[in-house]
Amino acid sequence: MTDTDLTLDLEELVSAEDFLNYFDIAFDQTVVHVNRLHILQRFHNYLTKEPVASNDDAMREQYTRLLTKAYSDFVDSDAKTEKVLKVYRMNEPQTAFVTLESLFGKG
Repeated sequence: MTDTDLTLDLEELVSAEDFLNYFDIAFDQTVVHVNRLHILQRFHNYLTKEPVASNDDAMREQYTRLLTKAYSDFVDSDAKTEKVLKVYRMNEPQTAFVTLESLFGKG
């Protein structure tokens, strides 16, 4: 895979504000200040659920759409409700699979 103009530009972005400004997404600084890590993590999570677009124009549209969605998730919500980061999911019930062999020492 060769680097495109978009991927080279993305390498220079370091903050949530940089990403939002780069993709020309209007934002409330107060929302971003409180939720910047959560917004970027949610953006990453959304990106991993879709195939990567095939060219710069399509990728720019995809990234703009998903970053807008990630930011919007926190406009009327908060980090504790959205539970993007692991720290907010640590006290939730956990599911574990235990085989009968491990219980009876036959494994």
